Amino acid sequence: MVMQSRLCIGIDPGLAVTGYGLVRETSQGELEHLDHGVIRTAADREDHERLLSLYQGLQSIVEQYQPQTCAVEKIFMQRNVKTAIRVGQGRGAALIALAGSQRSLAEYTPMEIKQAVVGYGNADKEQVQEMVKLLLGLSKIPRPDDAADALAVAICHLHSSRQNFLAER
Repeated sequence: MVMQSRLCIGIDPGLAVTGYGLVRETSQGELEHLDHGVIRTAADREDHERLLSLYQGLQSIVEQYQPQTCAVEKIFMQRNVKTAIRVGQGRGAALIALAGSQRSLAEYTPMEIKQAVVGYGNADKEQVQEMVKLLLGLSKIPRPDDAADALAVAICHLHSSRQNFLAER
């Protein structure tokens, strides 16, 4: 069985800062880091302008790298309702930008991401970031945190979709 190389963009959504990470799985099943970063929106702008900026930024990244698959972190329960709403708005803009690209799209909870990357669904942020560094062969943990989290989302999707592919065989 020969696997084809696959490129995934992972997204850690937010209104103020959205992280993105691009990871390729080679035909040999190895993970390669391509890029990571964040899209920041200006706090002094209206929400609709910030959402448009986020949408356009993600569209540009997808056009540049042409990933085959996309993965987004699902919202988890937050104590602060205002924060949850803002994350939800950013997530909505990300989902629309990715859905418009006509690529496959998956969503994962934080627990699913931790399980796929660390092997433990209750892992802390530092454990996830250290595993991202190790799995991608990086010399240091990617920064900022939002970008490292986005790389973890991409790794989760590549691992999960590989498991599903192998299970179907």
